[in-house]
Amino acid sequence: MSRRNFKPVPAGTFPAVIGSLSHDGRGVAHIEGKTIFIEGALPGEEVMFKYLARHRHFDEGVSVEIKLPSPQRVAPQCKHFEICGGCSLQHLDAHDQILVKQKILLENFRRIGKVEPTEVLVPLTGDVWGYRRKARLGCKYVIKKQKMVIGFREKRSAFLADLETCEVLHPAIGQRLDELRVLVHSLKIFDRIPQIELAVSDTATALVFRHLDALIEDDLAKLCDFGVKTGFHIYLQPKGPDSVHLLWPDHSELSYRLSEFDLELFFRPTDFTQVNYSINPAMVSRAIQLLDIQPQDRVLDLFCGLGNFTLPLTRHARHVVGVEGDELLVKQGRENARRNGLVNVEFHGANLTLAPHAQPWFGQGFDKILLDPPRTGAYEIVQHIAEFGAKKIVYVACDPATLARDAGVLVNEAGYRLVSAGVMDMFPHTTHVESIALFER
Repeated sequence: MSRRNFKPVPAGTFPAVIGSLSHDGRGVAHIEGKTIFIEGALPGEEVMFKYLARHRHFDEGVSVEIKLPSPQRVAPQCKHFEICGGCSLQHLDAHDQILVKQKILLENFRRIGKVEPTEVLVPLTGDVWGYRRKARLGCKYVIKKQKMVIGFREKRSAFLADLETCEVLHPAIGQRLDELRVLVHSLKIFDRIPQIELAVSDTATALVFRHLDALIEDDLAKLCDFGVKTGFHIYLQPKGPDSVHLLWPDHSELSYRLSEFDLELFFRPTDFTQVNYSINPAMVSRAIQLLDIQPQDRVLDLFCGLGNFTLPLTRHARHVVGVEGDELLVKQGRENARRNGLVNVEFHGANLTLAPHAQPWFGQGFDKILLDPPRTGAYEIVQHIAEFGAKKIVYVACDPATLARDAGVLVNEAGYRLVSAGVMDMFPHTTHVESIALFER
């Protein structure tokens, strides 16, 4: 038995009054002085719940009846909401979701970083349905059900949710999951395909089939026929990421436009790109506005990927240097610069968890810096950030806790002040918090 769940779970249902919402979207109540996190409950509601687990310092439960609903409660649009773990906030109005995320960001600043922004930026919002253009779908043949299942993980489970549709995925694929399931089940190695990665560009949808055994000619023909029928570009991945290759059609290009900057960025289906194309252009625009780029500025873009911020920065700055740890993305960034005819930019590969002093770009001097790190944040590089001498830093974050931690270093150690910060609704209906912050000397 798990040490976390050593206490017996009471049978039956119990009443609770929800006082607030936790960072992971659960209602927070207090019963006899003990905190309990209740799934499916919203602040201000009176609910009946059943216990899921008991721990030393807190308990967990799930609501089974809403006795007094919150005015913020809405009916979930997806019929799989109760079982699928892909979303957890569909029962909360979308406008209120982003306000909850803003509150989480500000609480993290205060609690973790011991800092507070002078200004809270208006949240960036966009499409809340059919917005997700990148995802990995699990595939599994369930013997007990005699059925192929494709989807995300179930809530509180390692099993896959049996999805017919997905309301947050781009409709090109979100409304065709049944067709995809039929296709996979028809293959000879249907039980040896654990994952399908999808990428929707402005002009095409690509599917990457991970397969553990070789595909026979009949299977290859079925995949090609599916591509012909749907227009999807079909890729295969027999081993690691380097093994991804195109099956159909003969040529495939994926790209998205940033119209404000007259740019087209090309990418491979497994490259990192932002999932929400209605938010991404607004995010790029806001970052550049906050940096207040001047024609003489030299700008450093750390964790630059394939140039999502780097290339737009070139439209305003004298010179831009992009640095990225993934060499394949560095190569893609250079290619994007070439295809867009940009000459005032350079890309470098570097491990940004190490001290930067030996890097050729370190001592060049920069007026502005943009940071867009992974969820682990930029703690190592911000230890040296003051040495660059930049007047302004914009930090784009996908985890409010690591942003708050790094903000504490920038403000309390590196001599910057937190001028403004705000959230961006990159992942509606989930508890994922995307944020942006401006620091000045």
